[in-house]
Amino acid sequence: MFEFYYQQGSSRRKLFKVTGESCAIGSARSNDLVISSRQVGKRHAELTLKPDGIWVTDMGSLHGSWVNRERVMEHGPLNELDEVLLGDLSVVIDMRRIVHADHTPSVKREVSASELPTDTVSNSLGKDDSVSDVPAVSHDDVNGVSSEQAEMAREFVYWGHIVHEQLLHRMDLQRRDVNRMSDEQLREASTSLIDQIIGELTAQMPDRLNRERLHRNVLNEAVGLGPLEDFLEDESITEIMVNNHAEIFIEKDGKLLRSPVNFTSDTTVLAVIDRIITPIGRRIDESSPICDARLKDGSRVNAIIPPLALKGPSITIRKFPKHRLHFDDLVRYGTLEAPMVEFLRIAVEQRLNIIVSGGTGSGKTTLLNVLSGFIPDTDRIVTIEDAAELKLVQPNLVSLESRPPNLEGKGGIPIRDLVKNSLRMRPDRIVVGECRGGEALDMLQAMNTGHDGSLTTIHANNPRDVISRLEVLVLMAGMDLPTSAIREQVASAVHLILQQTRFPCGSRKITKITEVVGVESGTIQLQDIFVYKQKGIDENGRVKGHFAATGAIPSFYEELRQIGIEVDLSPFTSQPGGSLS
Repeated sequence: MFEFYYQQGSSRRKLFKVTGESCAIGSARSNDLVISSRQVGKRHAELTLKPDGIWVTDMGSLHGSWVNRERVMEHGPLNELDEVLLGDLSVVIDMRRIVHADHTPSVKREVSASELPTDTVSNSLGKDDSVSDVPAVSHDDVNGVSSEQAEMAREFVYWGHIVHEQLLHRMDLQRRDVNRMSDEQLREASTSLIDQIIGELTAQMPDRLNRERLHRNVLNEAVGLGPLEDFLEDESITEIMVNNHAEIFIEKDGKLLRSPVNFTSDTTVLAVIDRIITPIGRRIDESSPICDARLKDGSRVNAIIPPLALKGPSITIRKFPKHRLHFDDLVRYGTLEAPMVEFLRIAVEQRLNIIVSGGTGSGKTTLLNVLSGFIPDTDRIVTIEDAAELKLVQPNLVSLESRPPNLEGKGGIPIRDLVKNSLRMRPDRIVVGECRGGEALDMLQAMNTGHDGSLTTIHANNPRDVISRLEVLVLMAGMDLPTSAIREQVASAVHLILQQTRFPCGSRKITKITEVVGVESGTIQLQDIFVYKQKGIDENGRVKGHFAATGAIPSFYEELRQIGIEVDLSPFTSQPGGSLS
């Protein structure tokens, strides 16, 4: 606990007692000390008791927090001789009445209740302040960031918060209905106001602050996706992870890195989430705090907000390449080799049912997209997904997307219902983005009833696990089927399993192409056609190895030969374990 004197203008000086370890000062009612003044921000500053004394932190106020006539973001420890101005509020710390958490006072002194008018605040640790406006940037040396760089980033976030708050304030004063403005009109109006605000504040800003970059970031945060805009433009970044407003991580070249930039507050993160999900008819609130969505370029988005997200609203964006990938690209990246591409082309054209399996982030959807390129233009395709991500280019294509329930918990359309409905749409091929529930049973039935050449993905660590997962997913459909019947269905429906693996270095490879050859003694028999054999790690930390044929010839190749179609068996006739290249 601690005490301080405060005086506004020429009014009488008062004593304020803080029974906790911090005191928020501002004009909003949620503050501990509420000051009605145009020069005091809604949440202007915070006084905090630390082991070495009292510190003042500015919350991004327009008029700023000043110590000894110098504007500060954070300053301390304060002493009785420091001249502290928060807008037009003068503050003086009473150094004789500071008591730390161990209840040991710095200097004992009794203050009579009649000595001065007194306000008291109890600031407990359980105070509800989940949406903080404090601009936070870590000073830790993360990813080689120096203390000077961290301080510059902190200044950038601090001034960005001030400009952004002023932008919202002036929009409100001008009574602009932003909901009725087009994106172009809103961007134009915001650009003009931001220029005006930065011009008024430029004398107070540090010389090293990049005004142009500040303008762009505030504009992106106001009408775009904030600091995520630059990450979305960078093609080397494949994933963006927002843990909260102050923590953003990215995946670049297969490695996770912490971003030196962040959002100004959790409120702006919530605004970005709203901009993403509103155009596609999704919603997110306390009653429904999880949402899957997509960006205009097809990138997958998952958002989760408090109370489920304890650290603040979180966003995960899985980016997709701006240009459609082909197998030539995957060969260049080392995902597979040319003989395997030719094999997969024949498999798709000959209408084999294929499952792409792998862990999270292993590239299943990307591989599914590339595989679909081998489907002839003459086939009618129906794609079914939770959030539309697949980008097929065939002319006869119908894309379906599931729908979550409304506020009353009604109107939801799950993937399973869409799979059932797709059977009435005369599809030649059905492509399901991912089987994760009872739709697996309907997918197997479709594969067994004339819809050969269907494709889907599933989460599994290896081809054998795919079979086990399918059995569990079929049981999730609510049908009390015997295991033997399920295995018969799986064995007759699924022809190939492609196992995709993401290695610690970030590279992604098809580690197994496995054929389902039937059921024997109640067990589904699998036969590896191609495998990836890891031989270690190179000097750059990347996995090294080679692709090899096992020597087994796929059964459908034999069938093709029997009906007179010439096929090249050379990729399979090398010695087991022999390299394809």
